[in-house]
Amino acid sequence: MTAYQDIIEKIALEVKPLLQEGKVATYIPALSRISPEKFGMSVATVKGELFTIGDADEKFSIQSISKVFTLAMIMDRIGDALWERVGREASGNPFNSLIQLEYENGKPRNPFINAGALIVTDLMILENKDPLQDLLGFVRKCANNPEIGFDAEVALSEKMTGHRNAALASFLKSYGNLVNEVERVLDIYFHQCSLSMSCVDLSRAFLFLANGGTDPRSGKMICGPRQAKRINALMQTCGLYDECGEFAYRVGLPGKSGVGGGIVAVMPGELVLTVWSPGLNPSGNSLAGMKALELFTTYTARSIF
Repeated sequence: MTAYQDIIEKIALEVKPLLQEGKVATYIPALSRISPEKFGMSVATVKGELFTIGDADEKFSIQSISKVFTLAMIMDRIGDALWERVGREASGNPFNSLIQLEYENGKPRNPFINAGALIVTDLMILENKDPLQDLLGFVRKCANNPEIGFDAEVALSEKMTGHRNAALASFLKSYGNLVNEVERVLDIYFHQCSLSMSCVDLSRAFLFLANGGTDPRSGKMICGPRQAKRINALMQTCGLYDECGEFAYRVGLPGKSGVGGGIVAVMPGELVLTVWSPGLNPSGNSLAGMKALELFTTYTARSIF
């Protein structure tokens, strides 16, 4: 649909006044220096088409979007055994809540809040001899870009200021729900969040979730259809932290956000849409990005509902 280019160009103009309204993630120093004026958007279709606007080729810190990649890897390795250590329900609380973790006796509500992602990272260490290189290889394969890497400055910045994540990891350890040492889990987790990718990279990397688990470009299976369906379901219910209901109402697609300002949304059977705008709303999701995705599903009259 060549009209996608016209649509995203129209959206970019409409959301421009919103770029200054959000607040960049100042609690991670390396992210606080990113200009809130940045805006990129890309659409990759299962037919091989690509449409872009703005800063769609500029790399940024994908942060919690990385949790989809680690989840896909672990689900492929251990399947339903994952759910013995982490739940599948929406949290309704901030992504770094300690209160909910204590209330539920050390079992995180889902794999996309920080506590749940730390469990997945712990499993990554158990299942991979070199978890960071294996993750990097997986992401590069999904995006078909061998140049993707970790941002060392962001990883260090997260390590120096990630006290809440350190508390969550220690809390999990105290409940016996973390096998590896806290410092090891945190190091892997901070590095995975520092993955540096562009909107184009992310749209291409998520195409397997729009195509039943198979990369439509190469024909190679990334995960099984059952897993792809369930990852999309988890993104729909848990991918935007405590704003999942709002995202479902306004956008109507499975999605995953990160505090770097990126949001990826999947339209199964058709396309992947990625937007990047660093200014965040109070829930930690891109303010202009949310609006851009809402406008896209409005103008195309396409969603899963």
